[in-house]
Amino acid sequence: MSLVEEKYYERIDAMTPKERVARSCEIFQWARQAIARQIVAEQGPVSDERLKWLVALRLYGAEPGVRKMIERMLDGVPN
Repeated sequence: MSLVEEKYYERIDAMTPKERVARSCEIFQWARQAIARQIVAEQGPVSDERLKWLVALRLYGAEPGVRKMIERMLDGVPN
């Protein structure tokens, strides 16, 4: 294990459960924002509602049942 990894795990281990959950939420929010920026760069501006579902499709679209549900939601959302 490198020194950087060692320090990283020391800091993670020192976090309280509440801090770990908050960190996970922040990372998830960051990932959703990054995906949203990517979608807008590829497709141009879309409504906030549509963007929300397009991000969900990228995150969860590998699951067939979830993909169908998200696609149904997208059908009802204007650009």
